[in-house]
Amino acid sequence: MSCPTKRKDKMNLFEQMKTEGHERVLFCSDRASGLQAIIAIHNTQLGPALGGCRMWPYPDAAAALTDALRLSRAMTYKAAMADLPLGGGKASSGAIRKREERSKVDRFRQRGRLARRTVHRGRRCRDRSCRYRPDASGDAACRRTSGRKRGSGDPSPATAYGVFCGMRAALEERFGDGSFQGRKIAIQGIGKVGYALALLLHKAGAKLYVCDMDPERVAAICKVTGADPLLGHEIYRVECDIFSPCALGGFLNERTIPRLSCEIIAGAANNQLENPKAAILLKDRNILYTPDYVLNAGGLINIAEELNGYSKEKAYQKIEAIYDRLKEVFAFAKKASILPSEAADRLAEARLAAGK
Repeated sequence: MSCPTKRKDKMNLFEQMKTEGHERVLFCSDRASGLQAIIAIHNTQLGPALGGCRMWPYPDAAAALTDALRLSRAMTYKAAMADLPLGGGKASSGAIRKREERSKVDRFRQRGRLARRTVHRGRRCRDRSCRYRPDASGDAACRRTSGRKRGSGDPSPATAYGVFCGMRAALEERFGDGSFQGRKIAIQGIGKVGYALALLLHKAGAKLYVCDMDPERVAAICKVTGADPLLGHEIYRVECDIFSPCALGGFLNERTIPRLSCEIIAGAANNQLENPKAAILLKDRNILYTPDYVLNAGGLINIAEELNGYSKEKAYQKIEAIYDRLKEVFAFAKKASILPSEAADRLAEARLAAGK
């Protein structure tokens, strides 16, 4: 990633930070490891910022910056809607050296050191492409890391459970019945969260359709659940009750929405709407959108329980409340005659204002 240096780029960044409410954006570079990272802290009104560290092969610094800004803002709203004493932060990073020249673990360690030196308003946890043993990577260099093995551990199962609970609220909103028995659900992305979610849905009696870039993941989940495998864009066209995006965000737009054949969208991916217009397009097609940062808060809730001394039982009880929060969102959207995404934003902003 090459960092923008033009004066115009810098001024645009300050304007964007002012508009979206970001407090800090840090650009970090380490020559020895080849690590370049962007750390964004959005809001600490309710408490220290908590967010994952995403290692991804971004095409340029602008893409990494956009991802960090959007994700950190979403984390603020996610924590607010989950009634957590936390703010929103995120780190996005890539490497300027080839993969074979420097191991990923080395870059993780250096990222932990950079975070320890530069971030004093937040805690971090793992995110996409962060699948290494925590104590052998960046966590050993940064004590302010959550989601470690000796704490709450991998947040993926908790995220999946929260999505599962929230889907019940969406089913009740659309069909008046929250049962998964016989419901057709298409899952886009069979990573850790998507896999765990598929297991829960299969056990509850749902008929599954799955898609992933990795054919081995698809084969593995189909073997266990009897799901129907789909290739590429076929997942958009399958007729289903719920379309569940569990991969990268930004896929809901004017190109993909017309191809959908579902009643509900409810998944674990962050920032599913490419822009506000996407929410309007979904409404025009009578597709119920379940606000992503409300639905996928299970992992954050699970990690936040570490602040009080981790208890899995207590954490999962709190995760189940995602069902109630979505009912609140849907009820408010009806009362105010607004979109569910707008209702979620207003409720989150009200919580932030009350906690200021």
